[in-house]
Amino acid sequence: DPQAGYARTFVTQMEQVMGTCLDRGIKVVSNAGGLSPRGCAAAVQEVADKLGLAPVIAYIEGDDLVPRLDELRAAGVDFANLDTGVALGDQEILTANAYVGGWGVAEALGAGADIVVTGRTTDAALVVGPAAWHHGWQRDDWDRLAGAVVAGHVIECGAQATGGNYSFFQEVPDLTHPGFPIAEVFDDGSSVITKHDSHGGLVSVGTVTAQLLYEIGGPRYLNPDVVARFDTIELSQDAPNRVRITGVRGEPAPSTTKVCIN
Repeated sequence: DPQAGYARTFVTQMEQVMGTCLDRGIKVVSNAGGLSPRGCAAAVQEVADKLGLAPVIAYIEGDDLVPRLDELRAAGVDFANLDTGVALGDQEILTANAYVGGWGVAEALGAGADIVVTGRTTDAALVVGPAAWHHGWQRDDWDRLAGAVVAGHVIECGAQATGGNYSFFQEVPDLTHPGFPIAEVFDDGSSVITKHDSHGGLVSVGTVTAQLLYEIGGPRYLNPDVVARFDTIELSQDAPNRVRITGVRGEPAPSTTKVCIN
C-alpha cells in the first residue's frame, strides 16, 4: 500500500491534541511521515475533518530517491556504504531515502502551516526548520544553524537527555517517569535545554553531555544544512534543570547527504 509506511501512532496523538494546539497557536512538526508523508498528512486531515477542525497541513517530499536511482547511477553516484566503502552495485532496492534538512519545514511554516509532516529528514532538522522560520535566519547563518543542530541533537531521543542516557543514574530523581526535554532556541543560535517541572528526570551538564556524545563520530557533525563544530560547544547550568548551550560554530553545509537504502 503506497499510502502506508508512516507512524500511525502520530495520527492517534494528533487526534488527542490537535484542538488544544490550534487553540494555543502551537505548531506541530514531525518526521512521522516515514515512507509516505502524503499518506500521513491525509490521515491527519481525516482526523481534523472528524473533529470539525481546519488546520493547515503541509507535508515535505523529495527524499524518496527510488524514481531517480537510474538517473543518479548514470551520473556516477555509486552509493558507497559509509562504513565499508563498498558500492551499492546492482542490488535490488526496496527503499532509498535521502536525509534532508530543515528548510522545507521552514518554508512550510512560512506559508502558514499549522502541522508539518516530513519523511526522511535528519532528527535535528525538526529543530532547525522551526528555529530558522521563527527567527528569520538565512541559509548561510552557519553559527546559528549549527546551534540549532546541537539543540536538536540533544532533544532528538526524548528522555535520553533527561537522564535516560546517563551513566550516573543514581543522581537522577524519579527515572521511572522522566520528563521529555524542551529546547528554547534563541536568535543567536544559543539554546536552553529544560523539561517540565512536574516530571521526573534531570537536565544537568552531565545529562546533556551524555546525549551530545551519543552517535557522534568526530568533532565535525555533518547535517544537510550546516556542519556543526561539536568541539566549540559550551555548557553551563543556568538553574535547576536548565542547561544553556552557547558558542557553537558552524561551517558551510556539505555537498552531499546520507541516503538510507534497504
